[in-house]
Amino acid sequence: MTITETSADLSAARPVSADLYAEVQQFYARQVQLLDAVRAEEFAATFAEDGVFEHSPDSAPASGRAGIAAEVRDFNAKRFAKDPVQRRHWFNMLVVEEQPDGSLHTQFYALVMMTRPGELVPVIAPSCVVRDVLVREDGALRTRRRKVSQDRFSF
Repeated sequence: MTITETSADLSAARPVSADLYAEVQQFYARQVQLLDAVRAEEFAATFAEDGVFEHSPDSAPASGRAGIAAEVRDFNAKRFAKDPVQRRHWFNMLVVEEQPDGSLHTQFYALVMMTRPGELVPVIAPSCVVRDVLVREDGALRTRRRKVSQDRFSF
C-alpha cells in the first residue's frame, strides 16, 4: 500500500477492463466536484474509513474521514479567506493498475485552476502527479491513500 515518490513502472502495467476504467473515471469525477465545492464531509466520505489524504507540502497528511474533512475545510478557510476563488481540479492521463489483493493503484496528472471574481483568465497552479490506492467498501470504490506531488518540487 506504499506509494512512492518515483514514477511507477508503467510499461509493466496490464490494462484493466473498459468497464473498470470508466468506473474509476466516474468515481474521480464525482469526488473532485465535491472537493471543488468544498463539500468537505461528502468528499471525505469518498475515502476509506482508514483513508489518508496527503495533498500539500504545507500540511501534514490527514487521516480518517473526520481528519480529511477537517483538513479540506481548514485548508480552504486559511488559503482563500481573503482571496476568494473558484477552484477546479482537472484530472487527466489516468493509469489504473489492478493489484493481486483487489486494490487499484492509480496515477494521473492534476491541474488546479483558480478563477477570481471578474477575471476572465484562470490561474493554473499547481500542476501535480497524484497517486492513489483505491479499495472497495460495501462494493463502492473508496480512496485508501492519496499522495499529491507538486511538479515544482520535482526538479
